Amino acid sequence: MKNEVGRALFDGKNEKGVIQKLEEVFAMGGTDIEACFYAGISKSAFYEWQKKNEWFLERKEALKVNPILKARRTIIESLNNPVYAKWYLERRLKEEFNMRFECLSNQKVIIDEISEEERKKIDAMILSLANK
Repeated sequence: MKNEVGRALFDGKNEKGVIQKLEEVFAMGGTDIEACFYAGISKSAFYEWQKKNEWFLERKEALKVNPILKARRTIIESLNNPVYAKWYLERRLKEEFNMRFECLSNQKVIIDEISEEERKKIDAMILSLANK
């Protein structure tokens, strides 16, 4: 039987407690560095442990998706409010609902050619949109 000599992987910390802290940070979308800092372990110890426990790599990536799913759920649940519904449509169906004007040609618009009356109308529209 070979006697393993050297420092304990997590400096003698309880492995279950370390894994719990790592998972907590990954569930918030945190990075490996942030998780290691929170768990009080070195990156090298974490990567060495992860090599021996390949199942955790998949678990880590799955946990990192959690904040994205939570944000999606929050947005979807808020769509009964017209302000949020409008915001959602402006981002998901830009061609139909986005208020931003995008020039699709290479032609330049010369502002001096716009009449004073047209310029006032445009300014009024911009102000009304900015106040919404």
